Amino acid sequence: MIDLVFSMLQPNVEFRGREFFNLKGSIMMKSKMKLIAAKLALGVAMVVTPAAIAQAEEVQLYHSWSNESELAALNVFVSALKAKGHTVVEMSVPHEAAGSSPLAALVAAGTPPNIFLTGQAGFYRDLRDQGIGQEVGSHFKATGAWKNFPPKVQEAIQVDGEIVKIPSGIHIDGMLYYNMKVAEAAGVDPTSWTSTADMFADMAKVKDAGYNFLGLGGNSFQAGYLFHALLAAVAGEDIYTRFYAGTPDVTVLDEQGFKDAVALFRQIADQNDKGWVNRAWNETTNDVIAGKTLMQIHGDWMKGQWRANDKVLGTDYNCINIPGTKALAVTVDAMGILGGPGVSEGMLKAEFEMASIVVDPILNSEFAAHKGSTPVRMDAPKDKLDACNALVLDSLAVPGFSVLNPSYIGDQDWINSVWNAIFTFQGDDSITIDDFVATLKSEHGAIFD
Repeated sequence: MIDLVFSMLQPNVEFRGREFFNLKGSIMMKSKMKLIAAKLALGVAMVVTPAAIAQAEEVQLYHSWSNESELAALNVFVSALKAKGHTVVEMSVPHEAAGSSPLAALVAAGTPPNIFLTGQAGFYRDLRDQGIGQEVGSHFKATGAWKNFPPKVQEAIQVDGEIVKIPSGIHIDGMLYYNMKVAEAAGVDPTSWTSTADMFADMAKVKDAGYNFLGLGGNSFQAGYLFHALLAAVAGEDIYTRFYAGTPDVTVLDEQGFKDAVALFRQIADQNDKGWVNRAWNETTNDVIAGKTLMQIHGDWMKGQWRANDKVLGTDYNCINIPGTKALAVTVDAMGILGGPGVSEGMLKAEFEMASIVVDPILNSEFAAHKGSTPVRMDAPKDKLDACNALVLDSLAVPGFSVLNPSYIGDQDWINSVWNAIFTFQGDDSITIDDFVATLKSEHGAIFD
């Protein structure tokens, strides 16, 4: 039976060398068919890290990262946990391919991982309601980490007033990164733009010089992130919050600020190059790095790609907020850990060891250098911080200038509906703004009425 399962699912499993077959043998010896079958049936990619000499626990880690900068960053934490004698089994489903549904399915199947990367408030509520959630606030306060988290991080890692997330990095969801050499060749200066109107006034210069203007990829993840970043930037905190938080205020769909954000999204989609279809975010970033495209508006984890390609901030690339922005949407990448009666004392200790590793100021700074994030601790070493980190921290210090990622404050069904609607809008220029608004009103009724 196990041979049949493996032969059918092998094409969907990510592995290096003989790891797939080593994993198969391990399963046969350890008789963990229920766990592995549930994971492999979801197409979960598994990478088994060899055990350290003195194995303590076999810790299962679920994440949704797949490109080189993300994996290099994650390996900072994984290596530190392995150094404590633990075995780490990584399970990866890229977020652009599957979102968080495989993680929810693992929980539903009764095989939740010990450590998982997700920030979605609803997922933590589900764990809590099933009695398998685990608060981490007492640990952070006892170790002194809590007082060194910036206020926006403290806010982001709470769900219904309980501290349940382990913060790993701060990101701005819609920062503008541009190729300085392309800008110079085209005769434009993005730092001079004070509005998106200024930005688009330079589009002809860039295209006449033979470059793409603003790159956007082709999946609902990129479309959804760009839209909520634009909504914050164009419409501001009030409209953003009314649109996403709790039960959305449907009247906000008729407000001019909301429609202005949709119109800007359309303007960006309409100028996009023909290669956008099915293009991942990092491939879009690579087009900017390669000098094919001037810029990209996306999460500032883009910086990890620039660094992975040995590019230098201030020489090869630069970063600015969306010109004229009213508010910045903020992501705090986070992990959670499994709790409840099924978690042994030894495993819980290992999970809390990972929590300490993730927020260690030195390790978190090293993680940030790979990931392109800003460290989550105010006492992190300053030697690894750059001008883009300074821009993030300065922006977050401005009262009322930042809002949390929709997944931290909103209903996930609503967010998924918005992603699907805006991605459909991106790919079909016959859909008007009024059509888009009508679609969202219909979705709102289906979800909340």
